Amino acid sequence: MNSHPSIRAFAWDDYDAVVAIWRAVGSDPLPRAELEAKLIRDPELFLIAEDGGAVAGVVLGTYDGRRGFILRLAVDPAHRRRGLATRLVAELELRLKALGCPRINLFVLPDNAAGLGFWQALGYLPVPDVVCTKPL
Repeated sequence: MNSHPSIRAFAWDDYDAVVAIWRAVGSDPLPRAELEAKLIRDPELFLIAEDGGAVAGVVLGTYDGRRGFILRLAVDPAHRRRGLATRLVAELELRLKALGCPRINLFVLPDNAAGLGFWQALGYLPVPDVVCTKPL
C-alpha cells in the first residue's frame, strides 16, 4: 500500500467504491440523484481518500453560504487507524475556510461515543441544540 494516501475531490468513477464504504460502516448509500443535486452546488467539498489506488475514505461537506456542514465521514475498516479521517476533515476544513465559511457544524448520533471523541479531539464541541427534521 502507498504510505502517502492522497485526498481529492469525488469523481463519478468513485461512486461504487464510496457506496461500498458506506455499506461497510453501516450507512445507507446516498442515491445518485441526491449526489447529483449536491455536486451542482459545491463539488469540491465531496472528498475521497485514496490509498494504494483504492478509495479508502470519504467525507461529504456542504456550505450554504452561512455555515459549513460535515456529513458522511467514513473510512473503509481495512484502512482505519492510519489518519485518513483526520486528513479528510483537515482538507475539508481548508476548502470551507477558502470559501469564507466561518463555522462548521456536524451531527453525531447520541450512542456514538467513539465518534464524539474523535470530533472533540479535532476541536468540535457539543452544543445543546435540539435537531428537528421533517421529510419532504
